[in-house]
Amino acid sequence: MDQAGLSDPSVHQLRLFLVLAEELHFGRAARRVYISQPAFSRQIRRLEEHLGAVLVERSTRRVQLTAAGEALLPPMRSLVEAADELQRGVLTQVRAVTGQVVLGCYITALPVITELVALVRRRHPRLDVELREVDFVEQAGALLDGRVDAVLCYEPVPPGVQTLRLGIEPRAVCIRDDHPLAARTSVTLAELADLPVVGLAPGVHREWRDFWAADPRPDGAPVTYTSHGATTFESSISAVSQGHGIRLVSSACRELFPRPGIRYVDVADAPTCTAVLAWAAARRDTPGVAALRRAADGMAEGAAGDPDPRWCTRRPGE
Repeated sequence: MDQAGLSDPSVHQLRLFLVLAEELHFGRAARRVYISQPAFSRQIRRLEEHLGAVLVERSTRRVQLTAAGEALLPPMRSLVEAADELQRGVLTQVRAVTGQVVLGCYITALPVITELVALVRRRHPRLDVELREVDFVEQAGALLDGRVDAVLCYEPVPPGVQTLRLGIEPRAVCIRDDHPLAARTSVTLAELADLPVVGLAPGVHREWRDFWAADPRPDGAPVTYTSHGATTFESSISAVSQGHGIRLVSSACRELFPRPGIRYVDVADAPTCTAVLAWAAARRDTPGVAALRRAADGMAEGAAGDPDPRWCTRRPGE
């Protein structure tokens, strides 16, 4: 192959291959690094494309390294060790970060929050990370007025807020479990046209509200809202369970927030949603926000380009 056509693999891909070389099993290797097996396999395929060589022989019964895979193991280990040494040098410099950083989320129990905070605390033991719940109204305002330093939320965000994308997910509709559509595996926005969306508080950022209601619908029709002024996720799905309306949500809610009286049904034609770490542009380079950005960037690396929602639903051991 023409060497000019090759591109550099990422350190992350090299790490995954080293794990696979130890396990010789895609499922076990994927579980070790807490990502789904399809996402793990895609990264190995991309590594092979980057290098222009087949590294693994795959069959239904076994995984075996090719001659090229065996030959490349030593230089791959050397590169990963060099990257680790560089990271240790960086951490020696950044561990001096002190003070407090306040991270907001409207559901602070999300596994990704636990993972992000643990990573920051390991890297910066002298930095105090405070978690603060913010509702739909507060999540943008709290950033811009300085009550929190960063927020984990979903796009869209208002002007003056910068983001780092963490993951992409399909969307689902939260609907009362006795509604005829609740028995379906998927629906379309047209099939939801006659169902009102649970209303959010007036202070919710308008672009965010419209996105999460798919307002207007693809045919240009405006959405009908209930009279609720929900400010939290729980209050909005409580209204759904009482039969007062529907809510469009991320598909991860099916695993994270099962509740009696409701069902989550995929919406086939709704645009995907993007989870982000967000911060006010004016605070981008403050020590606490910079620490959060670096940690989140490392978490996002493995999910880059993969529309796989497990970044926010995975738990140790899965």
